[in-house]
Amino acid sequence: MSWIWTLMLLLSTIAALVFGNGANLSAAVQKGAQAGVTLAISIGGSICLWTGVGKLMERSGITDMLSRLFAPLLRRLFPTTQKDDQAKQYLSANICANLLGLGNAATPMGIQAAKRLVNPKHPTLATDELCRLIVLNTASIQLIPANVAAVRASLGAASPFDILPAVWLTSICSAGLGLAAAWAMGKVWRRD
Repeated sequence: MSWIWTLMLLLSTIAALVFGNGANLSAAVQKGAQAGVTLAISIGGSICLWTGVGKLMERSGITDMLSRLFAPLLRRLFPTTQKDDQAKQYLSANICANLLGLGNAATPMGIQAAKRLVNPKHPTLATDELCRLIVLNTASIQLIPANVAAVRASLGAASPFDILPAVWLTSICSAGLGLAAAWAMGKVWRRD
């Protein structure tokens, strides 16, 4: 990925110099850097808050309770969690963080769950369960899109959560279609 970004930056710089837009490029770089820092600071508080809530949930045993609540769903999507309580807890915490719209907080738990879903006999091969986890994380169903609302609030939205119906509909559709596609591809390219 770093090669792609490097190539894009290099091509942009060359194009700006060839077409005489070096000053515009310089101004855009400064403006973009400033906007990036401003955005990071504005949503940093929201991320810290919800990451802290996630840690409190873990330490207070709420994630254990949620793993029992999500057990029927997890058994169907991730059958190996029947034997691995740790994977079940990581998956439950990951799903909860995604439901809250906290992709950044969900990532560490998703990585830990993914490590537990790897087949030790073929560690370089993605299992069907691992593919479903990646689909769920990519198209996560969000009940409370906290990060998006924080960005909207920082940009002056009067009602940052007025997008909830659209977020619910699109995230449920994308996750459902993604899981259906993962299931279908798992059946088509069955590995023995």
